[in-house]
Amino acid sequence: MSNHLVSRTLLCAVLLASCSSKAPLADLTVIPPGAVSDKVDLDLRCGITNDTDTDQVYYVELSTKNQVLFSEKVEVNSDDVWSYKQVVPAGTLTGNIDLTLKVKGADGTFRKTEKITVLPSKDRSIHRITGAWSGICHWSEIEGKHWNADIKKLTDDQWREMVRSMHKLGLDFIVIQEVFRNEEYVGKHNTTPENYQGKAYYPSSLYPGRMEITAKDPLEAIFSEADKLGMKVMPGVGLFAWFDFTRESLDWHKNVAQELWDIYGHHPSFYGFYVSEESGGSLDNWEWTEEKRQMRRDQIVDFMKEFKSFCRSLAPAKPIMLATNSFGVKGAEPTYERMLQYLDILCPFGFARMPEGDITGKEAADILQALCDEAGAHFWFDQEVFLFNEDNSLYPRDIEGIIKDLNLLDNFEKVLCYQYPGVFSDPSSKFRVGEPKTVKLFNDYKNYLKSLDNE
Repeated sequence: MSNHLVSRTLLCAVLLASCSSKAPLADLTVIPPGAVSDKVDLDLRCGITNDTDTDQVYYVELSTKNQVLFSEKVEVNSDDVWSYKQVVPAGTLTGNIDLTLKVKGADGTFRKTEKITVLPSKDRSIHRITGAWSGICHWSEIEGKHWNADIKKLTDDQWREMVRSMHKLGLDFIVIQEVFRNEEYVGKHNTTPENYQGKAYYPSSLYPGRMEITAKDPLEAIFSEADKLGMKVMPGVGLFAWFDFTRESLDWHKNVAQELWDIYGHHPSFYGFYVSEESGGSLDNWEWTEEKRQMRRDQIVDFMKEFKSFCRSLAPAKPIMLATNSFGVKGAEPTYERMLQYLDILCPFGFARMPEGDITGKEAADILQALCDEAGAHFWFDQEVFLFNEDNSLYPRDIEGIIKDLNLLDNFEKVLCYQYPGVFSDPSSKFRVGEPKTVKLFNDYKNYLKSLDNE
């Protein structure tokens, strides 16, 4: 499959209604987006927001060019939302598919089309990376020592060029690591939404602090360029504090999610909400007593339940995603069973560096896949494309190790990588973020894609 085809698969049509800074009335989200294996199920999410002061009637139709998948008259109360979910085995579709949502109401007809490509595959994976994390700068100056100074200097236009470079590699899904920087850890701070001292990467009205970067609004640069290229963007709602899923963290996340949706929700590329706090695979945040471990497990379940409900009220078709590591999964199954009822996408990392005494990365992936399947959640892969130097700074991983993981871990319906800036660099770009090795990985991965196209 060519890079051109990869980009086509992610192309999203803008609502045919007039485009404004207001989020659309109707929305359609496909999970997973873009190029997919014929062995996965497509999760089609439809949503309508009635922000008028009267109840409204809408005529809704979800269809491909060849068949109507859903058609119904729906009533939506004033200041309320409606949502619909339909699961379609990708194997019942072939090739390039246009999925179209049409919503007819008193104010006219809204349409949104998502384009996917269904590829024949022996398993759930298409064995390529189709998205990447992008930190506006790296959370750790030690880990990011080879690129943080560079990335902080990027202008808004250079961020747009970064997006175009990602697109060249078929990395058409961007996860913004976090929209605030606040280096605190659960149980070791006294932060509340009222006294929060973190600094924003965008022009936030919630808090006055700003990160010292050159770009005025890198989020707007990323969203707007992604719109042009048909890419998807999932902003990281964080950071409140690492691994923190307390009530204070939940309230803060609601406020930030609301602001992100108000500012950027009109962008066709806005895909959903990523919770930046992360977690260990055991979901107990390494507490020392069973009582505290259970407390942390209960907190993450309650957090996801309420945050999911809140996000649905904002954007009923948009998913939420969490990245955990893959360590300590065995034994945490009961908590996953509870949490995954409220989490749309689980995107774990670390399968290639399992701790001594733990199960293998493949065994952890299989356990998590079964749990996601049972809950109706989606299982994506946060593939680490870096290694650690002796001083814990990061450097690009060799292409052979990346390819090995792509073929060994075949569970994942979508593969994202951590991260693009500082690990990959487009040789044709006017600037480089990170070491010269980043250019080599860009070229090596591009050659890998060519080898797949020639199979």
